[in-house]
Amino acid sequence: MSEAPANSSYHQQAPAVAERFRKLKERPVVLEIENLGREFPAESGRTAALRNVSFRVHRREFVCVIGPSGCGKSTLARIVAGLDSPTSGRMLVDGKETSGPCPERGMVFQGYTLFPWLTVTRNVMFGLEMEGMDRTQAQAEARQWVDLIGLTKFADSYPQELSGGMKQRVAIARALAPNPRVLLMDEPFGALDAQTRLQMQTHLMEIWRNVEVTILFITHDLDEAILLADRILVLKTGEVQEFIEVPVPRPRSPAQFQTPEFQAMRRRLDELIHPPVSAATERLPIVRLTQVGDDVE
Repeated sequence: MSEAPANSSYHQQAPAVAERFRKLKERPVVLEIENLGREFPAESGRTAALRNVSFRVHRREFVCVIGPSGCGKSTLARIVAGLDSPTSGRMLVDGKETSGPCPERGMVFQGYTLFPWLTVTRNVMFGLEMEGMDRTQAQAEARQWVDLIGLTKFADSYPQELSGGMKQRVAIARALAPNPRVLLMDEPFGALDAQTRLQMQTHLMEIWRNVEVTILFITHDLDEAILLADRILVLKTGEVQEFIEVPVPRPRSPAQFQTPEFQAMRRRLDELIHPPVSAATERLPIVRLTQVGDDVE
């Protein structure tokens, strides 16, 4: 993993931001990935989706993972969620090696994955009841989550009666209700229109401020990553390029998109994700159309 150069503008932090990161690094490590690798069979042998990926995430930290298509973002999310197994390396949650799905890791997908035959409250109750909680207590807790995501008036509605953003809020509440240590989010807002997406980003930041949870958020949207994350993990061809501290102060809002800190971070991510392409030296042949006949204009 390359280190960010100390004299680069995206690496410069205001004193309050630097102090926040100092305190963040003093928190316990919740998620630790050590030399993680994942290979898949291919016609020519095996292809590596991830290679020696290592990083640590601290308690209540918000980490975004970005990278070009095919860089291994979703593979990493599936492994952390326990939906896939690494070929090499290991994963630790609270210092204990773990694998496979478990309540300590929740998952939110791009699709809403709600049960259409259950109401909003019953969808949120689902994980609690699966863990053995009695219905009365599960309903009481689910109602609190429904209030937190701002859908109190829709508690007894069904998914088909909700907008896309409302459905995703229910999916987030359902994932958080069992009180996971880590919440995995794999491009959860990718299917939403721009305005709804911005609203959902604001909702998520507010939920995260009020809930004891560590978030690993997969996205291809660079502005979204900067707006949400404490740190950004940049993947390319299955390897970690950089793990960057976002210099934009919290609390965050879209009003910061044009600030020097945000723009410096954006330029750096662009450099990593979209490196300059050298101009082609070959010239394409010029095709000239020749008029044939009087009926051609």
